[in-house]
Amino acid sequence: MSGIRLLVSEAWSSIRQNVSTTVAATMTVLIGMFLLGLFIALGTWVLSWSNHVQKELQVKVFFAATATPQQEQFVFGKLKADKRVKTVVFVSKEQAEAKMKKEFPQLYKTPLPSNPLPDSYVVTPLKASDTPLIGRHVQAAAYPGVDEVNWGSATAKRVLTIAEVIWIVFLIAVVLLVTASTLLIANTIRLSIFARRREIEVMKLVGATNWFVRGPFMLEGLLCGVAGSVLAVILLVIGKSIALPSILPHIGGGSSDVHALPFTLNALALIGAGLLLGATGSGLTLRRFLKV
Repeated sequence: MSGIRLLVSEAWSSIRQNVSTTVAATMTVLIGMFLLGLFIALGTWVLSWSNHVQKELQVKVFFAATATPQQEQFVFGKLKADKRVKTVVFVSKEQAEAKMKKEFPQLYKTPLPSNPLPDSYVVTPLKASDTPLIGRHVQAAAYPGVDEVNWGSATAKRVLTIAEVIWIVFLIAVVLLVTASTLLIANTIRLSIFARRREIEVMKLVGATNWFVRGPFMLEGLLCGVAGSVLAVILLVIGKSIALPSILPHIGGGSSDVHALPFTLNALALIGAGLLLGATGSGLTLRRFLKV
C-alpha cells in the first residue's frame, strides 16, 4: 500500500509541477480520440449501409410464357440444390402484376388486354459476392422454360467494388489515426519527461528500479489518457444530440438495419484506447531516459 501511495503521490506531484505539458497531453488525447470516435461512428455506419445494399442483390429468373409447371418446378429444384443460394421465392405473373400496379399505377390507367409479365423466381444468395456467379451459372445452364436471367451485373459489380473499397479505407484510416495519436501523445509526454531527466538520472544512480521510475509517468499518462478520452466522449455526446438529428434524414438513416456502432461501445472503446495510448506513450518514451 505504501508503494501505491508513493506512486500516486509522485504522479500527482508531476502533474501539478508540469501543468502545461499535462494539459497539452490531455488535449492531444482529446483531439485524437474525438477524431477516432467520429470516424468509428461514420465508418461503421457506412459499412452497415454497404451491407444493407449488398443484401438487396438478387438473381431473377424469368420464365417464357410457354413454360410448364413441371419446367418451373425443375428449375426450382436446381436452384435450391445450389449451396450458394439462401432462399428461392416464386413470384407468379399475377403477383408481379399486382406489385407493378401498386408501384406504377400510371401505367395501368389504360387497361391492358392481358398480363404481359412472366412467372419468375427471386434468388437471394448467402453471400452478396455470389450473386454474379449464380446469375452466370443459371444463364449458362439454359434450363428449359427459362427466358431471361437478370442479376443487374453492372450494379452488382459496382456495389461489391464500393463495399470492398469502403472496408479497406476504414481499416487504413483507423490504423493511421491510432498510430498518429500514439506518436502525438508520446511526443507530448516526452516534453514532461525531458524536463525531469536529471531527476530520473539521480533516481537511477541511487538504485531505483526501472519500474519504480516508470510507474509515476505511466500513471500520469493513464490519467491524461482517461481525461482526454472522457472529454472526447462528452464532445461526441453533444455532437450526437445536436448535429445528428439534422444530418440523419439526408444520409438515408430511415432504414432499420443501417446503423453505426452503438454509442456505448464506441465510448468504451475510446476510453480503453485513451488509457492504452497514454500508458504506452509514457512507457515507450521513458525507455531512452532509463539507460543511465
